[in-house]
Amino acid sequence: MEPPAVIWDSALLRYDLGGDHPFNPVRLQLTIRLAAELGVLDGVPLLIPEAASDTELRRVHADEYLDAVKQAPMAGWDVDHGLGTDDNPIFTDMHDASALVVGSTLLAARKIAEGEARRAVNIAGGLHHAMRERAAGFCVYNDCAVAISWLLDHGFDRIAYVDTDVHHGDGVQAAFYDDPRVLTISLHQHPFTLWPGTGYSAETGTGQADGAAVNIPLPPGTRDPGWLRAFHAVVPSLLEEFQPQLLVTQCGVDSHEEDPLADLSLSVDGHRTIYATLREFAERYAGGKWLAVGGGGYQLIRVVPRSWTHLLATVLDRDVAPDTPIPPGWLDMVREAAPQAELPLTMSDGADTAYRAWGDGDDDPVDVAIRDTRRAVFPLHGLDPDDPRD
Repeated sequence: MEPPAVIWDSALLRYDLGGDHPFNPVRLQLTIRLAAELGVLDGVPLLIPEAASDTELRRVHADEYLDAVKQAPMAGWDVDHGLGTDDNPIFTDMHDASALVVGSTLLAARKIAEGEARRAVNIAGGLHHAMRERAAGFCVYNDCAVAISWLLDHGFDRIAYVDTDVHHGDGVQAAFYDDPRVLTISLHQHPFTLWPGTGYSAETGTGQADGAAVNIPLPPGTRDPGWLRAFHAVVPSLLEEFQPQLLVTQCGVDSHEEDPLADLSLSVDGHRTIYATLREFAERYAGGKWLAVGGGGYQLIRVVPRSWTHLLATVLDRDVAPDTPIPPGWLDMVREAAPQAELPLTMSDGADTAYRAWGDGDDDPVDVAIRDTRRAVFPLHGLDPDDPRD
């Protein structure tokens, strides 16, 4: 079996929105260091990406937008296209750094398409909010959408995209809203309560792609059991019916209860469970082909490094036990840089991730989202929205 591909180079740290911006690349650096100290990356070659070309970026972005990104660092602040805002400040070498993020996810896609790997992971990717003509939500170019577009031209015609970030995967949904070859599924905090204000259950796609967009908006405060209840009530049935040739997953960890920018209440243990389930679904429904990228996550020390180390370990079949102690070398490094930080001691939050399957007769608060999504989407796939067997 082909070994999984891990994409990483320190040059990816150049995607840096600067100052006190929450999208701090130190989270990537801390993740790679933690994974290395735990032995997760032992003997694993880290594949070095190249920046995506303009031709590849044009798959999902407009020419005038590419020009604006390139010119922005010299043009000052009045550049429009969502650039120069608090969310998307202009930074030095913005085009090159952003194109490198896209190139890293394209490299992961290429390794799978060319049969050199069945799985690939790029924790620096997951910039799912970028739109055709504008930056949004800390995202300049949409690496997820570019990679999916490239895969559709290189041997794949049924791709499932599952987005577990706390924010709606709006940019990827928009890119393929009328394309029946791409099933986009997003689980996120309800748009009444969180930016970008999209991702309602009624958003299902258009034309021949009606039913190809799936949204599960969850109430604030949802914990691991509720999130997993919703996930299992909707996702496996749709994947089984769609029969994707490849599973692409955006694995943002801003759903954690300690994340400062949102209000879901998942744990590192919940994230670990999600990744194991995605791996299982890739094997069961997508011939084992799985491309995983990072995404959001703004608790830079306690959450992102542990959760994404679990992601790397899961992709590599080197699962890390929850009670594994955090290595002393990693703790010392963080203490030196952030002496006041509260540090985690193990790879677990001690959370209970057991969930009750939907259809048990109870009426969980999450069940409103489950029912709304199933009733909006399941009939479009020939499934019964009210039958838990579907």
